[in-house]
Amino acid sequence: MKNFNALYVWLLLLFIEIGCSSDTSDDVVLKEVIEEPNPEPTPVPDPVPSMVYTVDNISDTYFEVAGEENASQWGPYNVHDPSIIKVDNIYYCFNTDVSFGSDVRPGIQIRKSEDLINWEFLGWAFNGLPSKGSAYIQGEGTAPFNSLWAPFVMQVGDEYRLYYSLSSSTGRLSVIGLATSTSPEGPWVEKDLVVTSKGDGTVQTNAIDPSVVVSPSGEHWFYYGSAYDGIYKLKLNPTTGLALVNGDKGLRVAQRGFTNGIVNGNIEGPEVIYNEKQGKYYMFISYDWLQTKYNVRVGRSDNPAGPFYDFNGLDINTEVDNGPMILAPYKFNDHPGWQGVSHPAVFSDDLGQYFMAHQGRPGENSFFMVLHVRKIYWTEDGWPIVSPERFANIQQTALTAENIAGDYEEIKLGYRIVPGYADEQKTADFQFSTSLQLNIDGSINADNTNSWSYDAPWLTLNYNSGETIVKLHVEQGRDWENKVATTILLSGLDNEGTAIWGKKIND
Repeated sequence: MKNFNALYVWLLLLFIEIGCSSDTSDDVVLKEVIEEPNPEPTPVPDPVPSMVYTVDNISDTYFEVAGEENASQWGPYNVHDPSIIKVDNIYYCFNTDVSFGSDVRPGIQIRKSEDLINWEFLGWAFNGLPSKGSAYIQGEGTAPFNSLWAPFVMQVGDEYRLYYSLSSSTGRLSVIGLATSTSPEGPWVEKDLVVTSKGDGTVQTNAIDPSVVVSPSGEHWFYYGSAYDGIYKLKLNPTTGLALVNGDKGLRVAQRGFTNGIVNGNIEGPEVIYNEKQGKYYMFISYDWLQTKYNVRVGRSDNPAGPFYDFNGLDINTEVDNGPMILAPYKFNDHPGWQGVSHPAVFSDDLGQYFMAHQGRPGENSFFMVLHVRKIYWTEDGWPIVSPERFANIQQTALTAENIAGDYEEIKLGYRIVPGYADEQKTADFQFSTSLQLNIDGSINADNTNSWSYDAPWLTLNYNSGETIVKLHVEQGRDWENKVATTILLSGLDNEGTAIWGKKIND
């Protein structure tokens, strides 16, 4: 149809040009048009069907489908800064405009899935840059970047709201805007700007990376920010989805620590949820550089306005780095590992199971970006922990202590401070696995002063005759690194708030 329309326009222009000539008769006009060849329109090839992705054909890299010409095949690939919403039986994922190894058109990418494994690429929310966001940056004398970042999607009644981020080469000259639709698949109509930031001398954060939480009483709280002055909170008008007070930029609610006057690393990408069962608000925050040391920290509060507190009871709005760190670059045996594992989307299904989605960059080439989805569990004292492996929809069956006993790979998510940003944080600082033996007699490794016990779904590790006690949630999941369909996975926090993972090695 596209080629046919082009031919039609060409003939029409030719007709007008000849017809308007003063020395040409109607017969000549007719003759010129008739004699012009009129080939059949070039057939438009049928669109390539979307690939069906399963746990067995999702790879760490995807050279063969990386470019935009293969967008219909992207599925879980080229995903960065996801935001996920469930509508009826379908999950929708919106994410930053990215493509491995090539430029890509702007507009916020959209995908959908029924099982959180096979993702179908639907296209883009916008046909280019939203006009109001673009006009704001241009009005400050700078051209906006030709890409949209870090969206956030939510449903309010019958309306879907999509918040987008647009930035520029001028530091901190950015904007977060809002578009709405009656369907998660669009069309989307730009409404207005929610918050802006300028590259001037005022104290403020960068207006990117939005997130919204709705309180049980119906209040809408907006969180945003990257680097500069940290994470901000802002109250919204629930009816419009815009700032309750026009021009309000909000107040800071989280920041990073410093070493010798240099910030310990980036802080950005807040995602805030209200967990009704826990009765608390949880802020998931991204620390460090997105391609390397990117990791997830958590704070919690009784109030959406904060303050949010860390594992040790410290206000996360003080100049310290906070824990727990529940996800960080990691490397199991015989695999290049995953880095850049942050900017999480946190969402739940209809049964109250929470999930975390995020980008994963393979250690063999950190420019690839694969969508990871993990189950979230909650410790007995109400802290979130995530599975050491991606979701694979494995059926859970009853386990006994005999099932638990065996050899494991264990990862403790330690952390090394490297102050700075991209130029300083050039390596991922992978957390490597070590050997863990849960012996059938209840001992750990070769030390009888260490013991373990199992009371489903919790595995208790007792070290040094009770000096250290660690409780790990037990589940059955896929061993993605070794392509093993089902194994036993462990996840928890020790008494200092360090995340500990385990994966049973099946002989």
